[in-house]
Order: sequence, then structure tokens, then C-alpha cells
Amino acid sequence: MHVLIILDPLPGLKAYKDSTVAMMRSLTARGHRISVAGQGDLFIDGGAVMSSVTGIELVDGADLHGHDWWRDTSPAEDLELSAFDAVIMRKDPPFDMEYVYATHLLEYAEAQGARVFNAGAAIRNHPEKLTITEFARFTTPTLVSRDPARIRAFHAVHGDVIVKPLDGMGGMGIFRLQRQEPNLNAILETLTHDGTRSIMAQRYIPEIVQGDKRVLVIGGRPVPYALARIPLAGETRGNLAAGGRGVAQPLTARDMEIATALGPVLAARGLLLVGLDIIGDCLTEVNVTSPTCFVEITEQTGFDVAGMFVDALEAALATVAEPSQ
Repeated sequence: MHVLIILDPLPGLKAYKDSTVAMMRSLTARGHRISVAGQGDLFIDGGAVMSSVTGIELVDGADLHGHDWWRDTSPAEDLELSAFDAVIMRKDPPFDMEYVYATHLLEYAEAQGARVFNAGAAIRNHPEKLTITEFARFTTPTLVSRDPARIRAFHAVHGDVIVKPLDGMGGMGIFRLQRQEPNLNAILETLTHDGTRSIMAQRYIPEIVQGDKRVLVIGGRPVPYALARIPLAGETRGNLAAGGRGVAQPLTARDMEIATALGPVLAARGLLLVGLDIIGDCLTEVNVTSPTCFVEITEQTGFDVAGMFVDALEAALATVAEPSQ
């Protein structure tokens, strides 16, 4: 099997903990070939969706903290995406217009016979903050609005809320607004750009002190362990990028209920890999761009997350793709 992975520049990856690298290692362990490309390498020529791609292989025994863990096996060449057995989209956010255009190109490539995971339209149609609103029975009270007055009214009802931009990542732009917040108006004006940009407000979930759990769902089935990102003392964000500490733990009954309810639905829409964020008993985010935490869960529990991903990928490729409408 020849797999194309669309990702960020290889020198910027942290090979010792990056989930994309864990995928590569599992793929090569099974004898699959890997080529890589950046989002900016995608193009359309004569109607065909193509990319400039480079073949690579992983270096046995390499220092994964360095930059010599891979080597090129072929010079860059232009190939149609449909020439690959699978195309894996692993470009990190920001989810800007260039990312949106990339999802369109991936969707067009699928119409030409490419097998893309996660599917372009599925990524585009599941914004990571907003998707939880489809599953409101699993969420804390949530408001999406750009109207500061409406958000202030929500805050007045719930007293202790989290507000965040819809396009943030890694804990960026998240504020906790307690009952007596002297900077309430200023924060809302800043986040909403004076009422011109929608944001999300959610009732604060006290269980954040026990961790913001990442639950991975692969091929519609949950990985049996979550990674709880536990905030630093005095911090309301559990994101690893914000200093959170990752602790793997078995799924709770509620985690399993949420994951088994959403998993088959999202898989049927073209999302092979999903990262659910759960605080306490509440779903807070559905990650579809480049979900992580493979390595941390595997190292702490022995469960081979990357192996489960490759199993699901191989099973998906064994099925006959339905023609695009």
C-alpha cells in the first residue's frame, strides 16, 4: 500500500511524541510505503487534483528528539492523489481559508477515485467547536453568538462560564468569567471583535481540575483509554500546549456512552479518526483535523493506538468506495 500523508513540514514535527509519526511507524512496520506533501503542495491541473510529493522512509534507531529520523527515498514529483492507495490529511490548524480550499481539493480528489482520511467534506462540515451542538444531550449549557448582550445574559444566568473563539486551538483565547468579573465587557468586546465575530460560551465545568479528557475514536470505535490533560494549579485550561499534564486512564462509563453514540455517526460521514474532548460528563469539542495523544496513551498503557488506526485504515480500504454524487 502506498500512502500519501499531507502534513506540516517534517523538521517541525516532534518525532518522539507526534501522533503522525506514530502512524508512519506503524504503517512502515507493516510494509506500507509513505510519501509526504504539504498543504501548499496540492494543486489542480487540467481538472486533476495533484500534489508535489516526496517519498520517505524512517531511520531505524534514530534519535527521535532530533531531525534525522527520516530520509527521502525519491525526489519530489507531481502525482495525482488518486494514484495513492490512501491519502491521510494531518495538517494542523489554523483552519483558515487555505485549509478550507484544501478540503475542497481533497473532496474533488475523492470524486476522481482518491481515498481520503479524514474526508475533505467531513473535515469542513464538522467545525471542532460547533459540532458539539449537534449532540447537545452530552454537553454543558452552551451558547454560540456574537452579540455581547446575549452572552452577558447567558453569564448572568449561569454565573461561571467559559468563553472562547470558534477557531482557537491549544487553549488559545479561552477565558473563565466568574460571577464578579470586572473585565466582562472588555473581554467580550475583544473576543467578539465588538460584536462582529461569533464565539462560544459554556457553563463552567468544575471537573476540569480532574482533567480535560481526550477520547480517541477510530473507525467508529473508541480507544479504551483516554488521556486526561490536567491543568496546572490555578489554570482553567488543560491543553498540553497550555502546560497541562497528560495522564492516561481507562474510559469511564460516561466516556464510553458518548464515544459509542458519536463514533458510528461520525465514521459514516467520512471521519476515520476523531478526538472527543470530555470534561467530567460533558462533551466539549470534536476534533477532526489532526487529533493527537497516540504516543502518550500507548506509552502509559501499552495499548497500540497507531496500530488500531492502521487496522481501521486497512479495513476502510478493503471496502469498495461509493461513487461521489
